[in-house]
Formats: sequence, structure tokens, C-alpha cells
Amino acid sequence: MHRQLDSSVRRQFPRSLLSLFSPSGRRARLSILIYHRVLPELDALLPGEPDADRFRWQMELLAKYCHPLPLEEAVTRLRAGTLPSRAVCVTFDDGYADNATVALPILHETGVPATFFIATGYLNGGIMFNDVVIEAVRRVPTGMVDFAEEGSGVRRIVSDADRVSVYTDLIQRLKYLPLKERSARAAALAERLGVRTPDDLMMTTEQLRGLAASGMEIGGHTHSHPILTRVDHATARREMQEGKERLERLLGHPVKLFAFPNGRPGKDFEAEHVNMVRECGFEAAVTTAWGTAGRESDLFQLPRFTPWDKTPLRFGLRLVRNLMVRGSRATSPAALESTPIHRNRRHVRDGAGR
Repeated sequence: MHRQLDSSVRRQFPRSLLSLFSPSGRRARLSILIYHRVLPELDALLPGEPDADRFRWQMELLAKYCHPLPLEEAVTRLRAGTLPSRAVCVTFDDGYADNATVALPILHETGVPATFFIATGYLNGGIMFNDVVIEAVRRVPTGMVDFAEEGSGVRRIVSDADRVSVYTDLIQRLKYLPLKERSARAAALAERLGVRTPDDLMMTTEQLRGLAASGMEIGGHTHSHPILTRVDHATARREMQEGKERLERLLGHPVKLFAFPNGRPGKDFEAEHVNMVRECGFEAAVTTAWGTAGRESDLFQLPRFTPWDKTPLRFGLRLVRNLMVRGSRATSPAALESTPIHRNRRHVRDGAGR
């Protein structure tokens, strides 16, 4: 539908509003978009994930009406007060294979750079707990299904919407369990349902190297993707460092950027974790607090947002709306209880910053 943006759509896109709220120089605001996957075609069970067609027109709009920058360059220019007007960065979390097979060619076509935050423990055939749950529910036969062992009771599964509702509930029940327990319980669910989950959802090391060789940035996202507030400090630090070191060995160059798993300030990470990121040698980090960054922002708690929109006009308006939000942060242990968190309310399945 949107393979080519006609002139009426181009006229509607709110470029002037973007310029108004995102000027250049010392008053500039940096918008950072989060993606996880770009699907070859729409999937009713993954309604929040764009397909190739939608992602293409989104990147075309960014290329024409904004100033897409590599995140590392944007951070440097943000600090120096030299960002261009309508500065924007594109980021991906986790390391899905379709980032390389579907998203990368479109990024090349449109000339948009991107940064890919990789959880190294899932390379080469791994699968994240949320995808175990999703793919298990996808494959379970239609009818009444007993999820009592998972605390969700007997559920009627007839439609795709039923399946989305079920897996959303199950993921929320598992997400904040200890890392090993949530993985074990997700695997037990798939086994109990008699479902074999896929082993090709995540990148291979060859695909990862291909991203880097093509000029895309690679960042750290821990090794096993724990919720940092649910592990002890030694484990959190080890996860950050191990992910960084593995990426650097694979790529042969320093990894300077980091994305907090799940990423909500004060809930998924705290001020102590921000300090750990600095101490591990990263130079900037991103969260999933909505909003934009300015010169006043902590470079280790940069806000991001997710573009769910299905039309160019709504996509543009979301960019404008996000420019009006100042991202929250976990500034200090004493401030955590009073820090307002602007949550991404629709990140209900494993959600933002998985």
C-alpha cells in the first residue's frame, strides 16, 4: 500500500512541526526509534512488528524529512551541541535474524544507518523466553487449553486475537522471574504442549559480522538479557561485560553503546546499573523511557520510543508528539521512588527493550 509515497502524503507529513520542536545546535532534540523485528510479511500474532513494506516507507520518510544519524555520531554531536535539526536514530534490540535478512537491505536502499543491540547468548540458534511462549501458543491446536500450571487457567483459543491475549498474559507472568526460572518454565510450557520451537529466529555470527561490515553499528545488550533489577549486582555486571567482550571478539573492534534490557528506569534498571555501564567501558546507553534527548540528558540514559503506526501521517505525528516528552531516568538511588516513568503502554508482550 505504501511502497511509494504519493504527493498528498508527502504534503501531510509534519516536517515544519518536526523542525519547530527539534531545531539544530544547542537546543536540538534527538529522537531514537526502537525496533525489534522487521517481518517479511504481516503476522497476525505479532501485530506490533512491522513488515518489510511498512518499514520501507517509514525509513523513506525518515530519510526525506529527518536527519538520520548513526547513534555514536549523534551522541558525540549531542554533547557538542552540533546536532542538525530533526536528528533521528534507528535502533534494533536483541539480535533477530530478520534484522539482517529483511531490515538491512531496506536500510541500504534508503540510506538510513542503524544500531543493533545484541544479546550474545542467543546467537546461532538460541531463542528468547518470550519467543518460546509465543511460538508455543502459535502452534497449540484450537480449542480449550489448560494453562493452570502457568497460572493462567483454562483458556479458549479460537482466533489469532485469543492467541495474542494468552501469550501476552503468560509472558507478563514470566518476565520478572529469575532468569533461569523463566527460561525453564517457558521451555516446560512448550514441552507440555508438545510444541517444537524454531531455532532460526536469532542471528548467526556471520549475519552479525555482515551487519558490521556493511557499516551498521553494533551495541551491547548483555549476554542473557536479564532484568537487571532481578539479579544481584555481580551478575548484572558480568552480563554487561560478557556481552561486550563477546561482541568485541567477534567483530574485532570496541563496542561503545549499550541498551538496558527491557529498559524502564527505576523498574528494570537503577542508578547502580547506570554506573556499571560506565565502568564496563561503554560510552552511552539507551533506555525505553519515551521522549527525546537534549544537551541536559544523561548520555547513559537516553530515551527511545517505538513507532507502531500504520500510516505515514500518524507516524509523523508520533514523531512530533514524542518530541514534546522529556525522557525519565533513574538518577540516583534516593530518587527512584519519586521518578515519574513515562511507560510504553503497548509494550505488553515481552515489550520494549526485550
